Amino acid sequence: MRTTILFGGTNKERLVSVATAQSLHQALPDADLWFWDADDTVHETRSEVLVKHARPFEDSFKAGTPSIGSIEQALDQARTEDRVLVLGLHGGVAENGELQAMCEMRGIPFTGSDSASSHLAFDKTAAKRFAEIAGVKAPPGVALDDVERALAEFGRLIAKPTRDGSSYGLLFVNSTQDLIAVRLAAKNEDYLIEPFIAGTEATCGVLEQLDGTLIALPPIEIIPPDGPFDYVAKYLAKQTQEICPGRFSAEISRQLMEQSLKAHRALSCGGYSRSDFIITDNGPVYLETNTLPGLTKASLYPKALKAHGIHFADFLKDQITLAARRARK
Repeated sequence: MRTTILFGGTNKERLVSVATAQSLHQALPDADLWFWDADDTVHETRSEVLVKHARPFEDSFKAGTPSIGSIEQALDQARTEDRVLVLGLHGGVAENGELQAMCEMRGIPFTGSDSASSHLAFDKTAAKRFAEIAGVKAPPGVALDDVERALAEFGRLIAKPTRDGSSYGLLFVNSTQDLIAVRLAAKNEDYLIEPFIAGTEATCGVLEQLDGTLIALPPIEIIPPDGPFDYVAKYLAKQTQEICPGRFSAEISRQLMEQSLKAHRALSCGGYSRSDFIITDNGPVYLETNTLPGLTKASLYPKALKAHGIHFADFLKDQITLAARRARK
């Protein structure tokens, strides 16, 4: 099988995807590079072009090569050429299950969760409900028609797109005036509204091993410079601290790992995932699960792998093996 790193995508997380691809390429230097451009065309690009792209989080990537066709045509070619896809993608149709379904229909092996799990996890409301069924504590939801009462009851609210990356579209509701922005945003896409939860931000990865067993990786403590852990704080602010393993008590670390495993299983994730939490005085509160978390040099999941003693290249090779096995079934 020919290993191919597929990166880019048509949504706003394509910048992060390029940084992920740079990290993947360094670990898998012999893999082919396919760039999925914003116009839905796919281009086979060269190593030197990807490596020399200096500011992936800020500047758009240009493949510099002719298109090999639309994403559907590229997947047809991947099937014909017996390729396995390493998904260096985030958000949109790359993470909501649509791309995975297109691969499954063609019998193309790909890393990460299948289409059904990806679709479920990408919907924050549905994912939260399934995690709760598994015994994971999550914040209550607030209906758009009930935001004024909820604001009076809780003092602060947070609104975020129901189906989008965790770095985008966050709205903080501190007064009734802020509700105007929420209502305007909700006209264009579905929004999940919850009470604002104060506490330490944390995340915990889950890894599927070659024998099928699941392990939780060391939890990470996140300290943004000032304000929310949004796109700027994640990828551009040098003051953001990401401490791995996090400085949690043994009990809190145990709970984070246990709840991440529960969420992974409840959503039927495959390969790997990363779940996000807020640590309150009453323990961890679940926020969401990422089925294609960032794998850039600055990302959280590779840091957890390193803390657990797993080399990034070994992780990727195992994920490729798992992908091939799933496709054969």
